[in-house]
Amino acid sequence: MALCIGDPAPDFTLPNHEGEAVKLSSFKGQRIVIYFYPKDDTPGCTKEACNFRDQWTSFDSNGIQVIGISKDNSKSHSKFIEKYDLPFILLTDAEPCPVASSYESYGLKKFMGREYMGMMRHTFVIDQEGKIEQIYLKVKAATMADDILNDLGLK
Repeated sequence: MALCIGDPAPDFTLPNHEGEAVKLSSFKGQRIVIYFYPKDDTPGCTKEACNFRDQWTSFDSNGIQVIGISKDNSKSHSKFIEKYDLPFILLTDAEPCPVASSYESYGLKKFMGREYMGMMRHTFVIDQEGKIEQIYLKVKAATMADDILNDLGLK
């Protein structure tokens, strides 16, 4: 059964770049953007992270928390945050990626004739009540943050 707008966002607890547990439900009362991405420091993922970084003031001033989730470990996330001066949270969803799976953002992918299990580039906006407000399954990495701000009427 697919997640729909209005559904409660699946709760989770994952480690951040410092290995500290971050629980989604601890952000109740705030809007949250959760974006799933394949890999730290790759071209598309870097464009997406930098777009969120460049729009951070708009997210922050509107009380919106941004959380990026990939399979990468804490060390990889720390390097990615430092290299690109990322002001938001990155979390590790290690194989078999239970959190991404609960958001239907982990599954069979095809690349150059090869099939493999991987992280999908999907984004979700969660409202202050913990319900899914927006779902983006066709993400343009370079403009995802701009698209969200436009759709929420904040830009």
